[in-house]
Amino acid sequence: MITYRIEKEYDSIFAFFKEKHFPHKMQVQLKQNPEQVCVNGHAVMLRTPLRPQDILALHIVETEQSHITPVKMPLDIVYEDEDILVVNKPAMLPIHPSINHYEDTLANGLMHYYSKEASPFVFRCLNRLDRDTSGLTLVAKNPFSAAMLSRQVKARELHRTYLAIVEGKLPASGTIDAPIGRAKDSAILREVNAETGQSAITHYTCLDTRNGLSLASITLETGRTHQIRVHMTSIGHPLPGDFLYNPTNRQLQRQALHSASLTFAHPVTGQMLTFHAPIPKDMQRLLESQ
Repeated sequence: MITYRIEKEYDSIFAFFKEKHFPHKMQVQLKQNPEQVCVNGHAVMLRTPLRPQDILALHIVETEQSHITPVKMPLDIVYEDEDILVVNKPAMLPIHPSINHYEDTLANGLMHYYSKEASPFVFRCLNRLDRDTSGLTLVAKNPFSAAMLSRQVKARELHRTYLAIVEGKLPASGTIDAPIGRAKDSAILREVNAETGQSAITHYTCLDTRNGLSLASITLETGRTHQIRVHMTSIGHPLPGDFLYNPTNRQLQRQALHSASLTFAHPVTGQMLTFHAPIPKDMQRLLESQ
């Protein structure tokens, strides 16, 4: 259930939905099922006016179910409420099941975590990380939260900061503005390509330099596939452990990349939330190695 305390007058619930950018699909569902909309404890139609201090309660019914095998596994849950879940994903754990990873993914773990819930669970991940990338992952727990958070992602209002270890001494700060496209004759590899690439902008700040490596804080203006890995490689500072773009450096068993912070507006309350995940031990050991 989603509950709002109304702060001002609205001509109708529709007007409230419009102001809150309420997902159209959810409006249609509620219009077709008016018993799911209550004001001060009474079922009402969506044309009903709203007054200050009214309590609007919406019963969003989950109509889908993810057919993913539940598998018990440890989960580092950073935050959870009725609408969202933030998980600190370890490296080497895929997000979604695939042919080669059918029962060893974050989705499998969350399906087991929610297997005792009365309502069905649909795995809706908002910021998908590569298998080898560790860090914060945001999951919506209902269709309304998913729609509202997806809107933030599209509007670039969900802000992410990464930590990366790169080879060499990185400048104090900088911006890489170089288009990224698919590499010729490859379905996986990406490259900087001024002719066929899409706009890609990466900002970085060097936090530490030691032992021939640099620790960088990185933010993105765009979200191209492999953007950090491609951009850092393009300026001569590839990531250790990156088997695609730096295959000769096996100092780490995965690319030295970590999703360190997430900032976004809560999909229901609108409150700004920020979460942090410290640098993982394998990256810390690499930085401190002699």
